[in-house]
Amino acid sequence: MFQFEWPWVFLALPLPLLVYYLFPAGVERHEAALRVPFLQDFRLSQQTELQSRRKFWLKLMCLMAWLLLVAAGSRPQFLGESIGIDISGRDLMMAVDLSDSMRIGDFKINGDEVNRLVATKYVASQFIERRKGDRLGLILFGSRAYLQAPLTFDTKTINQLLLESAIGLAGERTAIGDAIGLSLKRLEQSDYDSRVLILITDGANTAGEVTPLKAAELAAEHGLKIYTIGVGADEQIKSTWFGVRKINPSAQLDEKTLRGIAEMTGGRYFRARDTEEFEQIYKVLDELEPLNREQQTLRPVETLFYWPLSAALLLSLIVYLQTLWGRQT
Repeated sequence: MFQFEWPWVFLALPLPLLVYYLFPAGVERHEAALRVPFLQDFRLSQQTELQSRRKFWLKLMCLMAWLLLVAAGSRPQFLGESIGIDISGRDLMMAVDLSDSMRIGDFKINGDEVNRLVATKYVASQFIERRKGDRLGLILFGSRAYLQAPLTFDTKTINQLLLESAIGLAGERTAIGDAIGLSLKRLEQSDYDSRVLILITDGANTAGEVTPLKAAELAAEHGLKIYTIGVGADEQIKSTWFGVRKINPSAQLDEKTLRGIAEMTGGRYFRARDTEEFEQIYKVLDELEPLNREQQTLRPVETLFYWPLSAALLLSLIVYLQTLWGRQT
């Protein structure tokens, strides 16, 4: 169905007439002179007729350009067929750590060694695809926390923004408290009964203005449930120039704080030591936060203003060029 979202804009159609009558053009005065008719006068009369026709078409094109411009301003739209979508009544925010430690390659996907961020993207993207009916938001944090995407039903965009994120984009340190605070700010005005934050990190809070536990306390007061995921392997055997030795790539992971955040807000703490364990965590989250489906109807809207606007600009350009050409001739 075709419609104009702002039909009242058409009230501006008679505006050129008002300008024409309220501000008439000045009349040029010519001194009287005695003219003797000769053959050139016939040529002048023909040129005058051609000029009159040109002025008529220029005025017509100006009128059409104005009509198209007003039509574009009224925001023409095409409404598609009604689409039923399932709404869970839940707002879910994901906060992903992009600090420098996420470069550590202690995960494997299909036998290939990858870093922690790649593994997070690989598993989290599958979780996002299953969130039909949820409003999702994305926060990326490092030295500071940034809102990458507000709450939206467009899970494809959320997934794409997550896949495009890069280590160091938000700084090299880790501001867990700021990430929780920003999530709370975006979720506290939600009308939904279920508000959830999934916090993914591999370290300890080393930056930010708010401590994680203080932020968690505020989240608990406002009914925000936080599920924390600690990323990183426990122990690895590495070959070095000095022989084989065991290392702990997750030595900086502050599990005590992450567990305290989850318990304080009524959530849970999970440990992701490998990709398989990561996948199991998200399956558990599906069960912990079941969907309560309600049906809503949406109609896709396609904006069409650029068509009349482009035509109006094209006509205006033609009128301008014709005016210049008329002056030269």
